Amino acid sequence: MLLSLAIKNFAIVSQLEVNWHNQMTTITGETGAGKSIAIDALAQALGERSEASMVRANTDKAEVIAVFDITNLTSAQNWLKEHELFNDDECILRRVISKEGRSKAYINGSQVPASQLKGIGSLLVSIHGQHAHQLLTKPEHQRFMLDQYAGNQTLLNKLKANYLDLQSKTSEYKQLTEKQAEFSAQKQLLQYQVDELNNAELIEGEYQEIEQEHKRLHHANSLQGDGQHALDILHENENGNAYSALQSALSLLHKSSNLDSRLTPTIELLDSALIQLDEGTSELRNYIDDLELNPARLIEVEQRLNLYVELSRKHQVFPEQLIEKLEELTDELNKLTNSDNRLIELESEIELAKNSYKELAIELTNCRLKFAKQLNQKITASMQQLNMADAVFEIEIKSDPETFTQFGSDKIEFLVSANPGQPLQPLLKVASGGELSRMSLAIQVITAQKVTTPTLLFDEVDVGVSGPTASAVGKLMRELSNNTQVICVTHLPQVACYGHQQQFVNKQTHSGMTQTSMEALNQTGRIDELARLLGGDTISATTKANALELLSIAHAH
Repeated sequence: MLLSLAIKNFAIVSQLEVNWHNQMTTITGETGAGKSIAIDALAQALGERSEASMVRANTDKAEVIAVFDITNLTSAQNWLKEHELFNDDECILRRVISKEGRSKAYINGSQVPASQLKGIGSLLVSIHGQHAHQLLTKPEHQRFMLDQYAGNQTLLNKLKANYLDLQSKTSEYKQLTEKQAEFSAQKQLLQYQVDELNNAELIEGEYQEIEQEHKRLHHANSLQGDGQHALDILHENENGNAYSALQSALSLLHKSSNLDSRLTPTIELLDSALIQLDEGTSELRNYIDDLELNPARLIEVEQRLNLYVELSRKHQVFPEQLIEKLEELTDELNKLTNSDNRLIELESEIELAKNSYKELAIELTNCRLKFAKQLNQKITASMQQLNMADAVFEIEIKSDPETFTQFGSDKIEFLVSANPGQPLQPLLKVASGGELSRMSLAIQVITAQKVTTPTLLFDEVDVGVSGPTASAVGKLMRELSNNTQVICVTHLPQVACYGHQQQFVNKQTHSGMTQTSMEALNQTGRIDELARLLGGDTISATTKANALELLSIAHAH
């Protein structure tokens, strides 16, 4: 529950600290005094959008601090632990707003995004504003109120996840289907290209090998002639060759080495050269013998070489890159082929997702029907207490199993009959402004009984009601406060008297500056304030007596 609220330089509040109690607290004050400022300030601590206009004139920043007791609120404790913000049994929310409109948010002293204030705030406080009856006419808000009362959030989260998964798969299927015509032509071309390259039976490194073989075969005559001429020069010319010349030179040097031993290293080198020359000529002779003039093989190699060149020109790559190109094209073809398989997979996945969605949607519909029946009875009874004796309320739920949304397959509408003999019709069509306000109040009070937040704020939700109806409103709220903390801003004495505590808001002007204050009223103060609400500025013995009677009646309940 809300323990305290400290406000500094917010709107027309200079400084204000309010301690709150359990059960029901009413807030009253003169028109324009700023009765709702505490609610507006608390909304900032709960993460609502901030504006520069919220900062009090001639000050640099506004600050709001709200302290909550979460001793018995497991959901809030778990949320704080999950976000590593837990601090015993208190939760302190702080919001600082600069005069430029920028803001900073804090939870238990740690700076956080404003969105986290909203996250924890939704577990601590539920605010019902004076314009709630306008929201009540919107189908999406009607659905929200029913689901909130029924506690359907976990089921809705599952349904939403399933719905998003179904949407994703359906979108993928649609995109693939739309591209199938394009894919078909592309696939046909790729298949032709892959087949052509596969039929070529390309071998890694083959192009370089046959390029060399082609040169050898094409120039076999000149290679053979040049080789034989070199062999003659080196060894086989009878009129003189390099081998014979080297032998003769070595013979002379061996004789000379007997006279000068310094020739020995030279002789050794030349001996080695003679051996290598002999081996080299032997290799050259083998090379010449192996050379063959093979026109048939030359034609075969030229055809293979031309195939590589032609394919490389087609695919705009170097011949040695053709195998890499084949792998690339094969990969593209596989992807397109897989898209066909993916379509088949998606059809099955979509069908499974639809079936799963329908199961969850049916479960949600059944839950809504169950709690709608409860609400029909309770809200009808509550409306009748609010001086609408013949009113009937009913929640209509129409389900279409082929409708898929993140909120289920139901169309939900609040129907009422305000007078005897009138058929049930949509809320907006049959209710006058005052009736709509009372209906809204009845619905809010009843649905609030199932809300799990420990604090409920009602900001002038009793607009448009008066007299006995107003008294019934106060009684309903007091009953509600038996289970949760209720804070109610009101202008009606018949409502204010039902509070276990009452706060009075006062506005004063000093030195040209307006200041709003709030004070807790004692018994005497409450009687005076209720008398003012009953009789205006003039407080008489009669209005005081009426005020005391109101308090006595209210506190007798």
